[in-house]
Amino acid sequence: MLEQLRIKNLGVIRDAVLDFSPGFTVLTGETGAGKTMVFRSLGLLFGGKSDSSMISTGADQATVEADVVVTGELVKTLTELGAELDESLVILSRQVNAGGRSRAFAGGVSVPAGTISDLGEALIAVHGQSDQIRLTKGEQQRLLLDRFGASPVAKALDEYRVTWDKRKALKFRIDLLSTDAGTRATELERITRVLEQVNLLKPQPNEDVELGEEASRLTHSESLWAVANGAVEGLTGGESGGNSVAAVLATARKLLEHEQALDPKLVEFVTRLRELEVLAADLAGDLGAYSAAIDASPGRLAYVEDRRAALKALTREFGQVADLLAWVEENSPRQAELAGGDEVIAQLKAELEELTSALKSAAGALTKARVKAATAFASAVSAELAGLAMAGAKVEFVITEAKPGPFGADDVQLGLSSRPGAPLIAVAKGASGGELSRIMLAVEVVLAAADPIETFVFDEVDAGVGGAAAVEVGKRLAQLAKTSQVIVVTHLPQVAAFADKHLVISRLDGDEFHKSAVSAVADSERVNELSRMLAGLSDSEAGTKLAEELLALAKSVK
Repeated sequence: MLEQLRIKNLGVIRDAVLDFSPGFTVLTGETGAGKTMVFRSLGLLFGGKSDSSMISTGADQATVEADVVVTGELVKTLTELGAELDESLVILSRQVNAGGRSRAFAGGVSVPAGTISDLGEALIAVHGQSDQIRLTKGEQQRLLLDRFGASPVAKALDEYRVTWDKRKALKFRIDLLSTDAGTRATELERITRVLEQVNLLKPQPNEDVELGEEASRLTHSESLWAVANGAVEGLTGGESGGNSVAAVLATARKLLEHEQALDPKLVEFVTRLRELEVLAADLAGDLGAYSAAIDASPGRLAYVEDRRAALKALTREFGQVADLLAWVEENSPRQAELAGGDEVIAQLKAELEELTSALKSAAGALTKARVKAATAFASAVSAELAGLAMAGAKVEFVITEAKPGPFGADDVQLGLSSRPGAPLIAVAKGASGGELSRIMLAVEVVLAAADPIETFVFDEVDAGVGGAAAVEVGKRLAQLAKTSQVIVVTHLPQVAAFADKHLVISRLDGDEFHKSAVSAVADSERVNELSRMLAGLSDSEAGTKLAEELLALAKSVK
């Protein structure tokens, strides 16, 4: 749930703080005051494209920050990212500088914008008028259907995609092997040559790095031996055992032991000193073993340098030994394929036929799952439309066979029959702007029941809607707000009247530009705002009366 939104230097909003509550919050204001910029700020926060033109005039950076309540897996995800949480509250933020570059933060930790986008998908559904346009696209309709289909569709789609990927990879292998004989021979010669050299030299993982470290030790063996032995003498005092760390620690311990009976607190210090003596002795022993193991043999250095030179020559076209070994693992099987020629190609084509058959079967299972989900989805959305002043209208998914692709072999189209007996027409062609708005809202309500979202944000969800239909939209948003947080930017008083909280975006004019302020209104101030929306004047007697009637209606319905 979104608790608070803070916006700085974003368009006409210089510095605004918006407090949200559970339930239905509405944002209203005059045209150009900055309502839509609030909506855009949420889109930016949750991974939207950054644009320096969004920054307020004269500012160097725009910032959007939000306090968000998270639960379940999201808490675990954020914790793994290193984000700081105050119980279940996390601060998410996005910054955009004058160069168009942006930075995203979650709980004080810098994260990729894609990470916040992923969080946003689980936390919040942000819908603007462009989403209503996307609703007319077949790909968007398929995504909505698959989301509603939940586990049955997801499982069938996963199985289909596994087969699709296998078939695609096999087809790629066949295409490579089906090149002209000269190209195949050249590639086979290169692979064979490299593999022979690798089998001869037998490089080990990370060997080049380890030999480089050993070469450095061998080259500086005298210096390393000297400093190691010097450290040992410092710890032990050497043969004389004089003023050493060991001697100093032993003296200190004995002094405390002598008087520890006088104060029990000294016992702890004595114990810690004994531990230091043991650690010092262990360290001296390890350093002694290290210095004794230093190999100053010129022969060993010569071998290491020769081996490094051979590895460098072998890996010249690959980079490091790790890169070479990865190439070997990938290309070793290909050697046999290239050597096998047409016989291998024929075998792979037989495998391709089997995968093609399996893909067809998986596509059929996916289609079956989608058809079943489509029937339930269309029925639920049609029922919602009846409550949005579209009685008698119904939507229906038309699923037809299409060329297999990454997401199945289905062409998914959403159709609308606007009244009983009317023909089913694709929403892209047969739905008006107001109908699209209500279909989008109905779809979201149905999806909220099947795949719950904590917060919905709508910008002009009531576009093209007026009169009684607008009242029904307000009712449905209020109903949705009983199970989810709903935030709506609107210009319709019929919708605003149903909100639990009313925020007004006001325009403040300055000498060079205007900026916006945000304030919560209630009681008489809210009546004045609804009156302004109804009649254009906040002190209109007729507008005031209508506003009060709207609020009374909303109260009686809720």
